[in-house]
Amino acid sequence: MPKERKRDKIRKLFQNPYRIVIFNDLNLHIIKQIRFNARTLVMALVFAVVVIIIGVTVLIAFTPLREYIPGYPTGKMRQMLIRNVLIVDSLDLEIQRRDKYFNDFRAMLAGETPSDTAVRRGAIPRPDQVQFKKYDHDSLFKDEISQEQTNLGINSGQVARGGVAGLLFFPPINGMITGKYDLSNGHIGVDIVGKLNARISAALDGTVIFAGWTINTGYVIYLQHEQNLVTVYRHNAELLKIQGDKVRAGEAIAIMGNTGKETTGPHLHFEMWLNGASINPEDYIKF
Repeated sequence: MPKERKRDKIRKLFQNPYRIVIFNDLNLHIIKQIRFNARTLVMALVFAVVVIIIGVTVLIAFTPLREYIPGYPTGKMRQMLIRNVLIVDSLDLEIQRRDKYFNDFRAMLAGETPSDTAVRRGAIPRPDQVQFKKYDHDSLFKDEISQEQTNLGINSGQVARGGVAGLLFFPPINGMITGKYDLSNGHIGVDIVGKLNARISAALDGTVIFAGWTINTGYVIYLQHEQNLVTVYRHNAELLKIQGDKVRAGEAIAIMGNTGKETTGPHLHFEMWLNGASINPEDYIKF
């Protein structure tokens, strides 16, 4: 019985009509009256709450008022974030390019065949197309050049390979070969022993594309020549040229030395690379 009474009270609460009357307290004149029941009141409250939620959402999404909400970024902050994202993306691409360049160059310094190096055709300008300031470091050896000019020549008994066999090479150093070119043992050049402090000469006219120190082979210098040919001179005691210098065939570029972890004594390790692949220097030069 008590439960049924409660239900009746609740039912009557929702079914009975109600009225709100606004009247003048002096003359009891009715100004405004509103009729409603509990069901209508609940629906009105729900509708009002929904309208408020929609209104607040619109204000936050489409007006600057959202910037006053704690934790929500301002317009300037969003522009800065977008700009930073673009900058980071550009830096990432630049880092990838630099990493690829250094990895290829490291492979070439290590005597490996890089997948994509600066010695490929078109990657480095031809020496006659590059204008660099020339540095004359050859004054100490001018009296020796005339004697070594007579040693210019190529090994005519070898089979010509492309257009390189038609070039006239200058021996980088006069001496005895102590280590021959042997791909099976990973020796991709020739080792030449000469006189103490002997000068190292450029084998052809070219441009210095690298001149610096490496851990394994000490002071190294790379020359870019025509026919997409690169010559490499390792284990030097001193370098007489810097990157970007143009050199002539027979011009002094370094002093023979004994630098780097892989050296076994004072000598020159000389390499030749054609189209990114190593070739035997003895096929083209008489040492």
